Amino acid sequence: MARNKINEDEYLEESFDLEQLKRLGKYVGAFKGKLSLAVGIMIVSSGLSMLIPIFMKNVMDVVTESNFGTGLSENDAIKKIVFYSVVTFLITVVCALITRAKIKLTSQVGQGVIYNLRRELFIHLQELPFSYFDDKPHGKIQVRVVNYVNNLSDLLSNGIVNTITDIFSMIFIVVYMLYLDVRFTLIVLCGMPVLVFIIVFIKSRQHKAWQIQSNKQSNLNAYIAESVNGIRVTQSFVREDYNTDYFNTLNKEAQKSWLTAVKYNFILWPVINNINVISASVIYVLGIGWLARGNVTITAGLLIAFAGYASRFWQPIMTLANFYNSLLTAVSYLERIFETIDAPVLVKDKDGAGQMPEIKGEVEYKDVKFAYEDGVEVLHGVSFKVNPGESYAIVGPTGAGKTTIVNLISRFYNVTSGEILIDGVNIEDVTIKSLRTQMGVMMQDSFIFSGTIMDNIRYGNKDASDEDVIKAAKTVRAHDFIMSLEKGYDTEVNERGSRLSAGQRQLISFARAVLADPKILILDEATAAIDTETEILLQEGLARMLKGRTSFIIAHRLSTIRNADCIMYVDHGMIEEKGTHEELMKIENGNYRRLCESQLEAFS
Repeated sequence: MARNKINEDEYLEESFDLEQLKRLGKYVGAFKGKLSLAVGIMIVSSGLSMLIPIFMKNVMDVVTESNFGTGLSENDAIKKIVFYSVVTFLITVVCALITRAKIKLTSQVGQGVIYNLRRELFIHLQELPFSYFDDKPHGKIQVRVVNYVNNLSDLLSNGIVNTITDIFSMIFIVVYMLYLDVRFTLIVLCGMPVLVFIIVFIKSRQHKAWQIQSNKQSNLNAYIAESVNGIRVTQSFVREDYNTDYFNTLNKEAQKSWLTAVKYNFILWPVINNINVISASVIYVLGIGWLARGNVTITAGLLIAFAGYASRFWQPIMTLANFYNSLLTAVSYLERIFETIDAPVLVKDKDGAGQMPEIKGEVEYKDVKFAYEDGVEVLHGVSFKVNPGESYAIVGPTGAGKTTIVNLISRFYNVTSGEILIDGVNIEDVTIKSLRTQMGVMMQDSFIFSGTIMDNIRYGNKDASDEDVIKAAKTVRAHDFIMSLEKGYDTEVNERGSRLSAGQRQLISFARAVLADPKILILDEATAAIDTETEILLQEGLARMLKGRTSFIIAHRLSTIRNADCIMYVDHGMIEEKGTHEELMKIENGNYRRLCESQLEAFS
C-alpha cells in the first residue's frame, strides 16, 4: 500500500462494484429471520393501509347518494359511515403496532450488522503488520472503524426493510389504481420516465461526490487525531495559530465537498414532488371536467380516492429515492471499509505452521536481508549467532538498522531473504502466537493503557496474581514510586500514561516484561527516559532480569551495554564490528571505540 499523508486523498485501487453490495448482504443475511419477519408484517401493514382510500371513496359516495336522494336512507348512510370509520381506526391501530414492531426488529438487525462489521474490522486490524500502520495516518484508520461504520446505521436499520416494503406498496397502489380507473393510472405513470432519466443522469456524479467527501472527512479526522496526540509539542513551540489555519483549510475542504455531495441528494426530492403535483393537477382537471359532463364512470368518491392513491404512489417513490441516495452515500464508506478488511496480512502463519517448542534461547541470523519498500534495502546480509542466556548489545548511529534487526526476531516484519533460527527452528515455520508469547519487547516509547497501574503491569500476563505483580515491580525498582501515588497499584492512569513521567512509564513497562517471563527479551532504548540515579537502582534488577535469559539490548549508554556478552556495532544495515567491550576498545580507530570516547568526553 502506498504511503498516505494527512492532506492527501486516498484513491481506491479498485472501483466499486455490485460484489461489495453482495458482501454487505452476507452480513445482513445473518439476521434473515428477523429481517423476513419485519418485511412480512410491513407488507401486511402496507396492504391494509391501502384500503383506506377505497373506504374514503365509499364514504364520499354514500354521502353523495344520501344528499341527492338516490335511494339510500339517512339511517343506512350513517351505519355505513360508522362502519368504515371503525374499520379505518382499527387498521390505523394495527399499522401503528406493526410499525412499532418493525422499528424494534430493524434496529436489532441494523445494529447487529454494524457490530459484526466493526468487530471484523477491529480483528483484522489486530492482525495487520507494522507496515500497514507505518503507511497510513492512524486517524484515517480510526475513521473507518467508527465513523464510516456508523454512517451505515440508517441504511441497515431502515433502508432495506423500507425498500422492500415500498416496492410492495407500489404494487398494491398500482393494482388499486387500475381497479379504480385505467386512464388516471396511465396519467400517474407518465412521470416515471422523467424520474428514471434524472436518476441515471446524477448517478455517477453523486457517487464521485460522496467519494471525495469521504476523502476530505478522512483527512480532517486524521489531522484532529494527530493534533490531539501532539498537543504538548504544539503548545511548546507556539504552533496554535499555524495549526488552526491548517485545520481550517481541511475543514473548509470537508465542508465544500459535503455541500457538493448533498446537492445531488436534494435533486430527487423536488423532481418527485413536482411530478406528483403535476400528475395530481391533471387528474383533478380531467376528473372534474368529466364529472361536470355527466360521465357516469366518474364520481366524487372515485376522484378523491384516486387523488389519494396518486399521492401515496409517489411516497414510496420518494422513500426509494432517499434509499438510493443513502445507498450511494454508503457506497463510498463501504469501499473504504472493505478496502481495510481486504488489506493483506503480510505477516501470518503459513500453511502447516507448527507450535514453537519451549525456547531455550539460541538465536541465529543467516544472511538476513530486509527492505521496507521494494528496491530500498535496509539490512544487507546480516549474520550472527547468540547462544542461550547470552546478552547481545546493538549500537550504532540513527537509521543504521538496529531496531529493524530486533523487530525481525518477533516477526513484526518478514525477512526479504535469509533465515532467522531460534533453537534451530526457522521462525517462519511456527505460529506467530506461539513465538511471541515466549518473547518480551520493550521499546523507548513505553505505551501505557488507560486503567490502573496493576492492570498495566498485568497486561502481558493476565493470569498473574497481585503478589506476582508487586514482586515484578520490586524487581525493577518501580514499587516505591507506585506506592507513593494516591492509590498505589490501584491508581488510575490516563491513556498513554500522561499522568506519569517518561521514566515512570518505562519502569512500569519493565515490570510488565518481567511479569511476562519471556525466554528472549528485547530492550530497544528501554532505559533512555530513565534518569541516571534511577538507572543505577535499576541495574541490579535488570541484571537479575537478564540472568539466564537471551537478550538483545539497543542502547547508547555505556552503563547499559558494557557488560553485555557481545556488542555489535551496526551501520548502513551491516555489522561492522563485533565483540566484547574490552575487545572492541582495542580496535584502533574503531567505530565503537570512538563512540565510547565521545561519551566520556561529553561527561568529562
